[in-house]
Amino acid sequence: MGWSHFPHDADIGLRGTGADKAGAFAAIGLALTAVVTDPERVSPTDVVSVRCEAPTDETLLFDWLNALIFEMAVGNRVFREFDVRIDDGELNAEIRGETVDREKHEPAVEVKGATYTEILVDEKDEGWVAQCVVDV
Repeated sequence: MGWSHFPHDADIGLRGTGADKAGAFAAIGLALTAVVTDPERVSPTDVVSVRCEAPTDETLLFDWLNALIFEMAVGNRVFREFDVRIDDGELNAEIRGETVDREKHEPAVEVKGATYTEILVDEKDEGWVAQCVVDV
């Protein structure tokens, strides 16, 4: 359904919404990319697999975002497409993006990590929401 940012002191809040939990996690992944660059500038040419497992939805969200941040930092990549599957506290995803090109992507900031600040994974009448604040 979509993603957005919300203000939080010196950090940035991320929010993803979707028809299901996996959709909300995919959308917040796109919100993470949008902190760094315009997602429309990212070509989904490289594929990376990500797996996380956690006892609660909030911990799974925290681990998911930190796994994405790790892949961004170590691989010097940005991502645009997030194919997420969640089953019994286990998340498996294929994410697509490309190596950062400073001229093409014009990266704005480096995301240091996800936090538990304002973390939420919840089913609402209109679908699922996943949110938290990331340290930049």
